[in-house]
Amino acid sequence: MCLEAELKGINMSRIVRSFYDHKDEVFTGEWMGKILKSYLRNVESKTARLKISFSYPMVQQSLRSGLEGYQFYDVAFEGVMTADGKYRRFIHFDFVYSSACPCSAELTEHARDTRGAYGIPHSQRSKARITIEEAEGKRIWIEDLHAMCVRALRTETQVMVKREDEQAFAELNGAYVKFVEDAARLLYREFDSDKRIKDFQIACSHLESLHSHDAVSVIAKGVKGGFAADFMDFGSLVC
Repeated sequence: MCLEAELKGINMSRIVRSFYDHKDEVFTGEWMGKILKSYLRNVESKTARLKISFSYPMVQQSLRSGLEGYQFYDVAFEGVMTADGKYRRFIHFDFVYSSACPCSAELTEHARDTRGAYGIPHSQRSKARITIEEAEGKRIWIEDLHAMCVRALRTETQVMVKREDEQAFAELNGAYVKFVEDAARLLYREFDSDKRIKDFQIACSHLESLHSHDAVSVIAKGVKGGFAADFMDFGSLVC
């Protein structure tokens, strides 16, 4: 929170009491807004900001065997409220996927065709960190963000895997090879088309299995000529 220059002693217990006043309510973006209003009123803050991180479970089905299991997603809700009552809502969402290198796939086929040499294209576990700002009056939920990532990238890492699932996953990686720049652009196209999202930033990290350093690509929608979202990001892109 932001205080006037001459104020001091924000009273830590008063901050905690703002949560307890709403402890029996459902955890949503609106719930966070109520707490931020309490901050402004009780602590005499100029602005108030709150970010809550959690692990969100979703049941995912295997590709062919019909098995099911819980996939856990790193998510954070964040709200920013100013003294004039303007409230901005952000969602942070991490999506872990596999990225097969298009260049490595071509080189492997070339070795097989020209020298009869057996090779395996390299792929790596990768992460997309999505930060979106919700448009005013619009609401979007975690499952929506997940579905958009799946449509864009196709190769989400799996929970339950039998041999037929691993084969299906290998086929998916072969059908949807991608460099890190490809992944960022595919996600951009998906998120840019959703009117519930005012602004967003996407950071993709491919944890290279060939190189000893990672490949990272960052792309943003950018309203009014630049990325305007005012959010906190303390996490790492490492999977």
